[in-house]
Amino acid sequence: MKHRYTISGMTCNHCRLSVKKALNTIDGVNASVTLSPTEAIIKMDKHVPIEIFQDALSRAGDFTIEMVQDSEHDNHQDYIGMAHMHQEHDLSQGSIPRGHIHQNSDHVGGHMIHMGNLKYKFWISLVLAIPIILLSPMMGMQLPFSVSFEGSYWIVLFLASFLYFYGGSPFLVGAVSELKMRRPAMMTLISMGITVSYIYSIYAFAANYILQIPGHQMDFFWELATLIVIMLLGHWIEMKAVGNAGNALQKMAELLPGSAHLVQPDGSMKDIPLQQIEEGQSVMVKAGEKVPADGKVISGETSVNESMITGEAKAIKKSEGASVIGGSVNGAGAIVIEITGTGESGYLAQVMKLVRQAQQKKSRAESISDKVAKALFYIALTIGVIAFIVWYLTSKDINIALERMVTVFIIACPHALGLAIPLVVARSTSLGALHGLLIRNRNAFETARNISVVTMDKTGTLTEGNFRVSIVKSLSDKWDDKDILKIMASMEVYSNHPLAIGILDKAKEDKLDLSQAVNITLINGTGLLGVVDGQETKIVTAAYLEKNAMLYDKDLFKDLAGEGNSISYLLIHNEIAGLIAQGDQIKPEAKLIVEELQREKITPAMLTGDNEVSAKVVAERIGISDVYASLLPENKEKVILEYQQKGKTVMMVGDGVNDAPALARADIGVAIGAGTDVAIDSADVILVKSNPYDIIHFLSLAKNTSNKMTQNLWWGAGYNIIAIPLAAGVLAPIGIILSPAIGAVLMSVSTVIVAINALMLRLK
Repeated sequence: MKHRYTISGMTCNHCRLSVKKALNTIDGVNASVTLSPTEAIIKMDKHVPIEIFQDALSRAGDFTIEMVQDSEHDNHQDYIGMAHMHQEHDLSQGSIPRGHIHQNSDHVGGHMIHMGNLKYKFWISLVLAIPIILLSPMMGMQLPFSVSFEGSYWIVLFLASFLYFYGGSPFLVGAVSELKMRRPAMMTLISMGITVSYIYSIYAFAANYILQIPGHQMDFFWELATLIVIMLLGHWIEMKAVGNAGNALQKMAELLPGSAHLVQPDGSMKDIPLQQIEEGQSVMVKAGEKVPADGKVISGETSVNESMITGEAKAIKKSEGASVIGGSVNGAGAIVIEITGTGESGYLAQVMKLVRQAQQKKSRAESISDKVAKALFYIALTIGVIAFIVWYLTSKDINIALERMVTVFIIACPHALGLAIPLVVARSTSLGALHGLLIRNRNAFETARNISVVTMDKTGTLTEGNFRVSIVKSLSDKWDDKDILKIMASMEVYSNHPLAIGILDKAKEDKLDLSQAVNITLINGTGLLGVVDGQETKIVTAAYLEKNAMLYDKDLFKDLAGEGNSISYLLIHNEIAGLIAQGDQIKPEAKLIVEELQREKITPAMLTGDNEVSAKVVAERIGISDVYASLLPENKEKVILEYQQKGKTVMMVGDGVNDAPALARADIGVAIGAGTDVAIDSADVILVKSNPYDIIHFLSLAKNTSNKMTQNLWWGAGYNIIAIPLAAGVLAPIGIILSPAIGAVLMSVSTVIVAINALMLRLK
């Protein structure tokens, strides 16, 4: 291998596989990616220009290169800084990849965090912190459990130094990222507190024990240790609470097969990697396979299940000239298609692009805790510097001036602020789980109070998402309803049509003993022909009856079709014997949801890929007046965007791949748990029980959670309105000044209050 690149800090195996797969798509390049405890090492057999390297990495998960030292020399190691990796990982144990990684889910708890496994980092830091807490005073105040002996201060110095660089590294690296983006927030505030504590404590140590300057200088090793441990704990708690994130873009890409059956000029077939197919080529799609790319059918006939892509509940019949979408699933027939779209031009790629863009936009939203931390950072920095200048000018003693400034900085980053939000999130996600709610983005709690529009997909969200027999009706005195179902089910055993499943399920439910059907033949575009119990039978559509000028009850047909049913007629000896109507059943909770939303002055709207007739029927039944039908994924996202441009805060509820861009674009995306992985991974909230009424539960929980967050932020940081000016010495002229010890007591009290307040959170 000639060239070696190192992605510092990337220790995630999922990312490694994504990067390796992407790099091996570069023509003529063979790449390997190995992990060490701190980095990923890429070895390539030839030099690759940065632009091509960047393009390949972007296919692995929206990487962008921050810095690379390119070189033509063999065995040169190039260090690569990565940013904006929109891939999410299993955070259930607080584990995320290290390095410059940007997580969509609320910046992983609202902050730019760069760390390995928080769980282990916290426990190791806790072990290091215990002797520091025992051997050093709290802001100059000797505690009852404090111990010391000759040379103990050297132990404190060593442990505190290691703790600062090891336990504090996530916050320090995060602060650098925040400052680069000119958006100081929680990471910067924490870093300021621990850095000032550490540097000033090193100064105090040197003054007391090395230079032996008269007068004891107070150190802040106790505050450094407890601040790092509590902040690590807070972030670990929060990550566990909002864990189990997935990767929507990766799941979407997996909808496509890995290879395609290329039809050669001589008619033979050759399997080639999906990346090698080009527009204009012909490929065969066998029965049951996924369509490899967008195309047009040039031979064969089949039915294609596009529900994963378009949201349409039933399989779509495809014959010569029909268009097919890459990622959809072929039925029982084999077809040959001419490729019309690959790579970035493909339908699925365009949907992925919409999801990526929407996720990036949403991820830039600031949480309320970040806003508080940003304000507190600027306030503390300003007041601390002013305090230093004023005290130095008035006292001419740099030690007094430094102590005042450091006290301001440390008090401004209270321990309670790091737990204010995580404790509430942990409590609310636990309550949510008990009620069938999985919260993946805690910013959803803060956004929910402003929701003014709830847009919902029809199929699978408001309806069950699969066809069921709604009516079996005999139309002749010779047969009853049971006979109609039995005969039709006996024929449908030999069919692969989607409607056959509903009929067979109904027969099974009614425990019917089916007859032996023989000579079953497909009537092209119409239905089935066969013999059951010696009788010539046909299953046909209304179009067949019209074409053959057969009289039937058209009013009955219009009534059933108007309810969104698909209708199959049974002919026995060419006489209309009966019919079966199948429809997608409305969920019983759908009407209640609409009523509750309207009661809360929230506008419900339906966004569906189904036809307008079916959409309006369902909408009228459940009371929705805003209906958007026949929508493609980009249309759904556009509707969401139009609402937002009108100043509306929008929630989207859906379950299919076609809902993914809208779920990502909406202020809050809610996925039905029984939906596709892509929809789930694009959402902020998942309804685990697939019960749409849990939307109401979420709104209630979110309202109460947001209130608790606000209360905890006041308890965790609000006291600084008084504490910071007092620490700076505003009232020193009249003899009132906040000592470091009292500041420490205030911190402890606010932390206890924050914890108790979080536990008082309830759903109702």
